[in-house]
Amino acid sequence: MSPPDRLPGRPPWVLLVPALAGLAFLVLPLIGLLVRAPWSTLGTRLVQGQVLDALRLSLITATLATCLCLVLGVPLAWTLARVRFPGVRIVRALVTVPLVLPPVVGGVALLLVLGRRGLIGGWLDGTFGITFPFTTAGVVLAEAFVAMPFLVISVEGALRAADLRYEEAAATLGAGRWTIFRRVTLPLVAPGVAAGAILCWARALGEFGATITFAGNFPGRTQTMPLAVYLALETDPQAAIVLSIVMLAVSVVVLAALRDRWVGNT
Repeated sequence: MSPPDRLPGRPPWVLLVPALAGLAFLVLPLIGLLVRAPWSTLGTRLVQGQVLDALRLSLITATLATCLCLVLGVPLAWTLARVRFPGVRIVRALVTVPLVLPPVVGGVALLLVLGRRGLIGGWLDGTFGITFPFTTAGVVLAEAFVAMPFLVISVEGALRAADLRYEEAAATLGAGRWTIFRRVTLPLVAPGVAAGAILCWARALGEFGATITFAGNFPGRTQTMPLAVYLALETDPQAAIVLSIVMLAVSVVVLAALRDRWVGNT
């Protein structure tokens, strides 16, 4: 017999009052944003050059960063979930470090590795003429760095929850590792991959610290929506509110899309 969703009786005030205060603390700033939004000129401001460029660049770079995370993160998640090797816990901890690392520190770390004088960046620049800092490609790398852990955690969790009997049955029938992964494992964990990709995209869309540190803030080239909000606060607060509204709308859509996965069909 499953436990009831709600306990009988009234909730204790000692819990309800701080719960309502916490809800107000989280919701009131969002309400203030909606109240102060320039709704009458919203459409006009959305098509302004600065706003439109930031929107376009953010959507492109977040999508490219998500694709990069899928290419690298899904195999990484599979390795962490299916392969046993010494130090797997340390590797898992290192993979999740960007979740708690200040994004600015991540940007500095990227500079030290991929900058023109970095550990790898100097070789790439001298050998192939490839430069990442202060370029659109640098924005993609910065966003991927901070967003990939969300994808890896989601896919690894889905892999651990998947029924191994299907993969074992495919192996018994003679299927190779790659065929099993492509024809059995991926379809089984597809919801986890989709959820991780959505979270990854949303995190990349909202990235600020690593982007401005590693890629700079150049309009049309590296100025994404969060950077445009930061700049607009000093010159055009109304444009900052418009961009904030757009990012709030994206966040609501992402959370609504993932609600069933997190809390079930209630």
